[in-house]
Amino acid sequence: MTNDFSKGKVWRNIINQSIPLMLAQLVQLLYNVVDRIYIGHLPGADSMALTGIGLAFPLTTLIAAFTNLFGTGGTPLFSIARGAKEEKRAEKILGNVFSLLLLSSLVILLFCYLLRRPILYLFGASDASYVYADAYLKIYLLGTSFSMLSIGLNGFINAQGFPKVGMMTTLLGAALNLILDPIFIFSFHMGVSGAALATVLSQIVSCIWVLQFLTGKRVQLRIRKQNLRIDLRLAREIIPLGMSGFIMQATNCLVQVVCNATLKIYGGDLYVGIMTVLNSVREILSLPVSGLTSGAQPVLGYNYGAKKYERVCQGIRFTSAIGILYTLVAWLVVICSPHLLLSIFTTDRAMLDAGVGALRLYFFGFFFMSFQFTGQASFTSLGYSKQAVFFSLLRKAVIVAPLTILLPKLGFGVDGVFLAEPISNAIGGLACFITMYFTLYRKLKRMSLSAEYNKV
Repeated sequence: MTNDFSKGKVWRNIINQSIPLMLAQLVQLLYNVVDRIYIGHLPGADSMALTGIGLAFPLTTLIAAFTNLFGTGGTPLFSIARGAKEEKRAEKILGNVFSLLLLSSLVILLFCYLLRRPILYLFGASDASYVYADAYLKIYLLGTSFSMLSIGLNGFINAQGFPKVGMMTTLLGAALNLILDPIFIFSFHMGVSGAALATVLSQIVSCIWVLQFLTGKRVQLRIRKQNLRIDLRLAREIIPLGMSGFIMQATNCLVQVVCNATLKIYGGDLYVGIMTVLNSVREILSLPVSGLTSGAQPVLGYNYGAKKYERVCQGIRFTSAIGILYTLVAWLVVICSPHLLLSIFTTDRAMLDAGVGALRLYFFGFFFMSFQFTGQASFTSLGYSKQAVFFSLLRKAVIVAPLTILLPKLGFGVDGVFLAEPISNAIGGLACFITMYFTLYRKLKRMSLSAEYNKV
């Protein structure tokens, strides 16, 4: 039996699963941050161009939320139907997800494009930063349908046993974006508009790749015209399954809006730009631990299903230990080399000088983040999705967002915005991990002992 995670060393199984995921996430990360790197080094724009892109983040996160709602909601139903040899139902799910993604993308495009000015000012834009934010967003939004279709339908390629093809979806877009960005930004002197155009063209290519494959002859289950009409009963099955991913992205959007709006009041455009850089650095430093915990999930779930409870415990211990060790090292890197990390995204002297203190505050106690990752991965892999969603909401919506508003008012100023993150990591991360330990880990230990006793 292939991929039998109940055999061999647990840590080796986790590492074998994690490395490909880290590589895939690295490609996706390049896709996400390459615009910011080039724009941060745009001559003559100071920090305003980077601030403008940062103001567009909440909308890009909202688009990702709706993509998850339908994409990650439909994929498991598709896999179940495929496993049950219900090919017609599986193809109907695929067709409905295509239509739901397309319809919602057009609504989002129309709504955000027509109302982008008040939306951007609500998100913390000033007259100076709005120029850059609007120049980026009015082009970026034109790629909404292509982005949602390519990302939302890519899971259906993987679900049919073509992971390399699914990987190429992201790889093609990232590589093309990496090539086109400097051409449009610097050679054609298009600035932030060039960055947005490069992203949209990359999304179009990725979308064509996905649609060509899912309508071609290599796959057994295809997108067919007769399945595109939305079935409301089927939609009511798809949406609840995707709600977890939707809520997690929607709370990310909320936190981004609150941070930008608060920083605009207490620090101005400069600090909105700094937050854009800090989020980018966090994405880079979080990637290994995110890949590790994602790789652990199928291993933990498989052994749980196989009733190998001690192996599940071993996997949780290994993931926790490596996660804590890595995040401690990452925190040390932040303490020792803040200028190096910031200079990846900007050469603006004012942003570099102000960003050093903000970076150290934002990443203070970064190792607490590993507790959140491990706890949520354990809950998710063993079927406790409600707990995983709850602790994500606890950290972001209940702790980060209110503290971001409250701490500056208590006299901390802009530092209060950056302090909200480490406080939420400590409280939310420990709450998630401790709850997992007492409600799940100890239960697994008892079940393991009971199984050993019954063997005797």
